[in-house]
Parts: sequence; structure tokens; C-alpha cells
Amino acid sequence: MFRGINDINLDAKGRMTIPTRYRGALEKSANQVVVTIDTEDTCLLLYPLKDWEVLEQKIESLPSFHRAARRVQRLLVGHATEIELDGSGRILLPALLREYAGIDKQVLLVGQGKKFEIWANTIWEKDRANWISSNSQDDKELPIELLNLSI
Repeated sequence: MFRGINDINLDAKGRMTIPTRYRGALEKSANQVVVTIDTEDTCLLLYPLKDWEVLEQKIESLPSFHRAARRVQRLLVGHATEIELDGSGRILLPALLREYAGIDKQVLLVGQGKKFEIWANTIWEKDRANWISSNSQDDKELPIELLNLSI
């Protein structure tokens, strides 16, 4: 499980170092990850290769004549980039993906269970402030599973 927020600096080539505590889980995927764009927010998604392959099969099985399904296929699979961790535990974030997410020098690696989100610090802080101050969520918008969850 990937959890927590990690503040990471990119080097001049656009490489980011994966924190040591997560590398063991990535070794199970032969140090291979897939990075793609998020279809709803301005961030990147990072999956261990094995988890991505399961998700990719589900995405590919969506009906290609359904407009919303096709959008997801084009965006998620179309931007998916397979990346290998180097010997120092770094990955090179492709320039096209960095540009999409507004990533320059500093990023936040946000654990989301089976995947990470990679955010530009400024975009994360703005969006987080909006999520915290948002009063627009009513019970009709929340999934029933969340309504029944006790935390």
C-alpha cells in the first residue's frame, strides 16, 4: 500500500527519486512502473507495472463506441509510459507528461493505495485548499460505500 505525501525535487533531467520505503513494492514489478495522466485532475498517476497491466486490460475491454469510454482509453492508455527505475531508484518523467501536469522542479508524491499521484506543489496546494473548503458535497454525490464507512 502506498500512502502518505512525499516532497521530492526533480533533477535537471526531470528525474525523481522514489523514496526508499516504496522501492520494495516496486521490485515486485521488476522495478518497472507506468506513468500516465489523470483524466480528471492536473496530475500524473504512477502504477507498478503489474497493477497497471490489470487496469489496462479493464480499460481496453471498455466499448470503443462509447464516447466517455473512448476518452478514458485515449487519455490513460495513450499517455501511458513504461519507465524503469535506475540503480539509484530514480525514474525519468517524460517532458510531455511533466508539461501536462505543470511540473517543474518540485513535486509531491501522494500515495493512493495501489498507485501514486504526482503533483506540482502549486497545483496540489490550490486543489487541496478547494477540496477542504468545498461545501458542495451532499449525500447524493457520495457513493453508498462511503456513506456507510465509519472513520
